[in-house]
Amino acid sequence: MVINTVDMFQFTDKRSWPFLILLLLELFSKGAQSASSRAEINRHLELGRDLLARGQLADALTHYHAAVEGDPSNYLTCFKRGTVYLALGKARLAISDFSRVLELKPDFSAARIQRGTVFLKLGDYDNAEIDFQNALHDDPNNQDAQYLLSRIGPARNQEEQTKEIIDQGNYATAIVLLTQLLEVSPWSTNLRESRANCYIKEEDILSAVSDLRSVNRLSQDSTAGYYRLSTLLYQMGHASDALKEIRECLKLDPEHGDCFPFYKKIKKIDKALSDSQNYLEANAFGDCISSAEKVLKMEQEIPMIIFSANQLLCTCYRKDEEYTKAISKCGDAIKLHNDPSVLCDRAEAYLETEMFDDAIKDFQAAIEIDESLKRAKDGIERARKLQKQAERRDYYKILGVKKTATKQEIVKAYRKAAQKWHPDAYQGDEKKVAEKKFIDIAAAKEVLTDPEKRRRFDLGDDPLDPEANQGFQRGNPFHHFQQHGSPFQFKFHFN
Repeated sequence: MVINTVDMFQFTDKRSWPFLILLLLELFSKGAQSASSRAEINRHLELGRDLLARGQLADALTHYHAAVEGDPSNYLTCFKRGTVYLALGKARLAISDFSRVLELKPDFSAARIQRGTVFLKLGDYDNAEIDFQNALHDDPNNQDAQYLLSRIGPARNQEEQTKEIIDQGNYATAIVLLTQLLEVSPWSTNLRESRANCYIKEEDILSAVSDLRSVNRLSQDSTAGYYRLSTLLYQMGHASDALKEIRECLKLDPEHGDCFPFYKKIKKIDKALSDSQNYLEANAFGDCISSAEKVLKMEQEIPMIIFSANQLLCTCYRKDEEYTKAISKCGDAIKLHNDPSVLCDRAEAYLETEMFDDAIKDFQAAIEIDESLKRAKDGIERARKLQKQAERRDYYKILGVKKTATKQEIVKAYRKAAQKWHPDAYQGDEKKVAEKKFIDIAAAKEVLTDPEKRRRFDLGDDPLDPEANQGFQRGNPFHHFQQHGSPFQFKFHFN
């Protein structure tokens, strides 16, 4: 029945008119407001649909949010938002929306199948099975529900089989089976974490890192996950990446018992490594060395962090023309990780100390790791040329004396050089350089303090070169005894 407002005023006491006018105005206002709200909701739905069609999911979600807030009891609007959540991989929010739809309309099978799909992707096979069976109860011929339900049994069986294989220590096979399971349940944190553990056992750390990052994205509270990922990256020598992950942990819990102290440590390590690299690029080699040494003082356990510091020291010492120290630090780095760039650095330091065979060996080792490494290929060619030029040793240059030097001056220069390069004063790779220097110094003294050998050397022959002496030795009945005067048969003394 329609109430005529004119009749209302006719049969009402005039004293009540102000009240009736206010009541009518309020009714008209609510009606207009309701119509305005419905138009606004429809506008959001249309914009959301258009953006969804263009693949702009995040923007579409904003409009579906507004539509749901405008009419929380509209199950279709809630369902549409749930499908966008599903497309964005926001599993928990999608489940929440589909569950709300089923509260509003329990017989809406599409929402039940979509929720079951999310459970299946999460690896929650029990809840997925319940949803698909209920959907088939309402519609036994629903092909989507039939197909999805058929995937649950094999996946559940394969998950149990995989656990047994992991317990047996067959991690490579487990990785294959877990990869197949993740095609069915890509949002399962348990499956991804299991595969990450298997990758770690197989020493495929990069793949493990990828899986653990996915676990952290999928988890709601992943402080433990961020801590584990950060420690793994740090063990790989990636201090800056480790720092980023540990900061994510602290965003969730600023006072986390594991993350906070670890953050303080790697922050200092990362700064020292970054400073060293920046000094290297600025040709401030002394500062580069100082910063890298700080790292070695702060970290004495993690091999790849120690490698990074030694790698920087190797390069900085070489560029600072401290070649024996460079060779030593390069060697320390190579013991931890056979890196081609470090091999090239050490090879170039060897070249500067005229250790050509060692330089060529390092360049070749670098090429075996990286066949396309131009630096190593060019280095071998340069080393061979320099070796050819240096085949005839300049004994005057070795001792740092003039060609007119007296025997007394030569002996004095020998003693000074021998004392500087005596191998007993060095260790490791530096000792190797010193031994070669000492041999050359001894050879120079032998030749330049022997009048006949010095005469021959001044004429262009090296009396200690076996090939150069072949003709001389054939005509010399004492050549066998003279061979024992080789510098390779010396004793370490300064007489």
